[in-house]
Amino acid sequence: MAYTPRLKEEYKTRVIKALMEEFSYKNVMQVPKLQKIVISKGVGAAVADKKLVDYAVEELTNISGQQAISTISKKDVATFKLRKGMPIGAKVTLRGDKMFDFLDKFVTTALPRVRDFSGIKANGFDGRGNYNLGITEQIIFPEIDIDKVHKIGGMDITFVTSANTDKEAKSLLSELGLPFKKK
Repeated sequence: MAYTPRLKEEYKTRVIKALMEEFSYKNVMQVPKLQKIVISKGVGAAVADKKLVDYAVEELTNISGQQAISTISKKDVATFKLRKGMPIGAKVTLRGDKMFDFLDKFVTTALPRVRDFSGIKANGFDGRGNYNLGITEQIIFPEIDIDKVHKIGGMDITFVTSANTDKEAKSLLSELGLPFKKK
């Protein structure tokens, strides 16, 4: 028997039914899906120290379970001493089973480790059904050993869905377990 992530199974059995009732879709194919999760981390101090990008790539690889890549600058910015083509950050795109594994770990393990956590803000939607979330410390993930951290930094997580509206996307992400703040 093949391994199926818990959230993927829950999406197929419970979430699809709940969303079909809420938005009265006529077809199962109309129900929005989570397409990918992009985790990115900018390393502004990488202009002075190139090793910081390598550390960021290693951290994102450990967090996501998939090899991260370094991102490079697209243009020169003289005020930041930044040249075109310099490594300036790291990112990883998760799809399929790894995406559901990361989301499960993020909701059940990482978010409860945030100090004074009362839910995530619901104002990160972009109008097209995608949600952006910023995290201030990477040490909330259990894969990060605090003794080996060179610099505490944040990261951005983008949830890309096939939803047409923000309301549909919020319902999808809520059903998958993201704890949005109550108004």
